[in-house]
Amino acid sequence: MADARHDPRVFLVDPARRGVLPLDKFHVSRRLARTIRADRFQVRIDTAFERVIDACAAPREGRMETWINEPIQRMCGDLFRLGLAHSVEAWRDGEMVGGLYGVALGGAFFGESMFSTERDASKVALAHLVARLKIGGFALLDAQFLTDHLATFGAEEIARSEYGRRLAAALKIRADFGRLPTQVLGGGAMQAISQAS
Repeated sequence: MADARHDPRVFLVDPARRGVLPLDKFHVSRRLARTIRADRFQVRIDTAFERVIDACAAPREGRMETWINEPIQRMCGDLFRLGLAHSVEAWRDGEMVGGLYGVALGGAFFGESMFSTERDASKVALAHLVARLKIGGFALLDAQFLTDHLATFGAEEIARSEYGRRLAAALKIRADFGRLPTQVLGGGAMQAISQAS
């Protein structure tokens, strides 16, 4: 992380309690499920990675500063070019209105940040991410910190030692982020989310 957008320093954060989103307990509200099934947003994978990071780092109401600085953005771009970082984007009428990005290593996905300029856009992107991770054989979705927003999806905090155990197991898995087709409609995403892990 960085202290600010224009701070050139980067530091590692290893919280005593880590936020994770258990894939087998991911919760989608009825209202959000209807939105996903209605295909209100076109969901794309890895088509606007740099733009997603820019949007995540942009100031917004209630948060004028970001932890995403230039070194982090460059590093994530390098990981994207290596096929290790990915974006999930929600589009509407040709405009990207929400999305998220993160890094995939083995069977672990490290969700870095998300943004939304339209209601439910980032939530739909998150649901599509979970569908992709479940189909791809992932075991861990690391959210770093538990927020009230993520808690509505079933996110929980676990002790550093438990996180280390889950991470070590996940890194041994040969998961495939691309196993789910790039274009998946809402009904297919909901089916993947509800299938047994």
